[in-house]
Amino acid sequence: MRYLVWALRLLVFIAVLMFALKNTDPVAVRFYADYVVQDVPLIVVMLAAFVVGALFGLLLTVPAAMRRRREAMRLRRELGRIQAAVAGTTPSVPPEAVAPMSPL
Repeated sequence: MRYLVWALRLLVFIAVLMFALKNTDPVAVRFYADYVVQDVPLIVVMLAAFVVGALFGLLLTVPAAMRRRREAMRLRRELGRIQAAVAGTTPSVPPEAVAPMSPL
């Protein structure tokens, strides 16, 4: 199975490399306010668009990942409380967690 995955990766790499070699024609990239960059290889423009899209995609997953992490932490705490209740012991809670200490 490992060799099959590496063979598939090699095929994808070769396909992307051939695509990149065929798309080296210079293009003009136009930004807002009539700012133009001349003679940029097309593959560079496509790579930049891919990277920007991938970054936006990753940024969209951050809130969901943070929610899952908070939920996992809450479930771990609840599991610890349940295990302590089943074992018949009281969970050791530091006094600061119950009531904050006031300065003297």
